[in-house]
Amino acid sequence: MSARVSRPFDWRRTPGLPSFTGAILIFLYAPLLILVLYSFNASKLVTVWAGFSLRWFVQVANNDDIRSAALNSIIIAVAATIASTVIATAGALALERGTIRFGRGIVTGMIAMPLVVPEIVVAITTLVFFSLLGMHYGLLNLIIAHTVFCIPFALLPVQARLRDMGGTLEEAGRDLYADEWRLFRHITLPLLAPAIAAGAIMAFVVSLDDFLISMMVSSAGSTTLPVYVYGMMRLGVTPEVNAISTILLVISLIFVATALLVGRRYRRAF
Repeated sequence: MSARVSRPFDWRRTPGLPSFTGAILIFLYAPLLILVLYSFNASKLVTVWAGFSLRWFVQVANNDDIRSAALNSIIIAVAATIASTVIATAGALALERGTIRFGRGIVTGMIAMPLVVPEIVVAITTLVFFSLLGMHYGLLNLIIAHTVFCIPFALLPVQARLRDMGGTLEEAGRDLYADEWRLFRHITLPLLAPAIAAGAIMAFVVSLDDFLISMMVSSAGSTTLPVYVYGMMRLGVTPEVNAISTILLVISLIFVATALLVGRRYRRAF
């Protein structure tokens, strides 16, 4: 009798796994598809289909309050993205190329803390911090809060890229008598550019869609779009809410897909 050849365990061949995975995906994404579908509903009733129409998107575009909230969200997201990306890039360079010998893991853990701590805790502590300092500057408070929250999202891709690329090319530049500024401008920055772009895109999406921090920190005149949508839903879900949610969903998908494509391109290039 020939001995049976044991095959290595492959979890992808687990019986029933494809069906279970498909059911989970349907459970997660079917509500989003239904929301998008009913945002094109001509009826005023959310659950009654009365034909295809763009009336609710037109109504959203003509609503001054929605436009004001959307403008606030864009201003905050752009400012927070720029600030968090600059800070994250400098932090990643300090952690991976700096002379920090002790406590590097602690510093990295503290920077990544917003990813671990529940967002409601971050929102409450930020509100308490601003109240203790007497800071009531409207959009500026939100920009600072969003910047702090977005730093880990912008830092992780840059830090991972620095680890992957190593220091061989930079050492070669030093051997050719390049100073630190030329080294950064002509070698390090071009190699980091795709990772910086991916981190900035993720930071923008996180800031644009943030609700809890915006709700806690915002004041009169600095209401963001997610907070405004929440206020509309207190009276019940309306077709306008579906239209706004669809717009936010499409914008988020575009930016996330762009971040994935940028990341895949630089992985192929290097």
